[in-house]
Amino acid sequence: MSWTNIVTIYLKELRDSLRDRRTLISTIVVPTVIMPLLMFSVGKTFSKVLDRARSEVPAIMLVGGEDSPVVAAALRANPRFRVVPAADDFRGRIADKSLRAAVRIPPGFDRALAADAAPPVVIFHHEGEIKSGLAASELERFFREYRERHVAGVLSARALPATLLRPFEITRENVAPPEKVAASVFGGFIPYLIILLAYTGAMYPAIDLTAGEKERGTMETLLCSPATRVEIVLGKFLMVLTGSLGAMVLALISMGVTAALSGLLLLGGGTKATAAPLGASLSAAGGTGSIPMVDPLGVIGVLAMALPVAVLFSALIFTIALFARSTKEAQSYTAPLIIVVIMPAAIGLLPGMELTGPLALVPLLNLSLVCREMLSGVWHWPYIALIFGSSCLYAAAALALAVRMFQREDVMFRS
Repeated sequence: MSWTNIVTIYLKELRDSLRDRRTLISTIVVPTVIMPLLMFSVGKTFSKVLDRARSEVPAIMLVGGEDSPVVAAALRANPRFRVVPAADDFRGRIADKSLRAAVRIPPGFDRALAADAAPPVVIFHHEGEIKSGLAASELERFFREYRERHVAGVLSARALPATLLRPFEITRENVAPPEKVAASVFGGFIPYLIILLAYTGAMYPAIDLTAGEKERGTMETLLCSPATRVEIVLGKFLMVLTGSLGAMVLALISMGVTAALSGLLLLGGGTKATAAPLGASLSAAGGTGSIPMVDPLGVIGVLAMALPVAVLFSALIFTIALFARSTKEAQSYTAPLIIVVIMPAAIGLLPGMELTGPLALVPLLNLSLVCREMLSGVWHWPYIALIFGSSCLYAAAALALAVRMFQREDVMFRS
């Protein structure tokens, strides 16, 4: 085996790929420009929608309360609500989103409250609808404050201290460093993104270098060259691997810069509704106004762990596309496999999933679990060695399969 021939084939394929518009779009433009723009646009749109929903005065309905004028008047006088006339179809109107929420005041509520034995108040809302949920939260806050004022009045009338019911407060203090807090937020998403990018980055070059060359009739010319088939496979495989790693690294860099710029924009000029949750998250991260970042060594470790996975994807897609007779057939084979690829990564996002010995041998799921730990600064070296070794074994098997398929005449010249 001559590495000179392998490098020559690799450089030839790299030069041809850089001239191909579709490959440039799929490996450079989409992960570097389109995906960050989509993430920024979605985040900006969500922020605006949330701000608009929070600034809206929700329409609510008061059900009952005819014999309880005190609480009804307090509710109608609250500027955070717009009380509409009562109707019997309030449930349907909430479900149709023409009404945000409704509250039922039980009969004799004022008299029962004066006797310190009021029945419960029921709030009706649309589960999963953000504006209805905000209205229900405001109603809960109103009745919580109303209850506290009543309790304070009763205690004052009986010459009892207001601290009788709340003799002490409960506060939380974060003890985790900022990188661990950031890893808990992004730790599951980054491996998911890496797996998706590694697959999509390898898909289009692999299709073009196999089924595409079959359609163009250039595969036969390459097979007549002095290079052996193993050298041809390795040269083409290195090009596919370059596309996979290139798309992954470029997308991560671009998204990291986009996320940093987006955070700075939110800190510098965000709206009040958006800046408040962000400030709370930064305080929880132990920061002083800066954006919490993941552990840089963890990012390097994640990229190192992703290398055999990129090799696995490159060899696997190369083999599948080589079996196809045309680029359309190759796309029909490889595109649906994205669902199979992202499912293990999605399982790794589930709460309570912990890295164990058996799970360390499950492809892709092991990467998702170990990367989450590495990004938080926790290095389980036995598991890391097991995962890296098993991933290399899977990648070597896929590459051996690609070499074997390339040497079969019935695969190379299918009709």
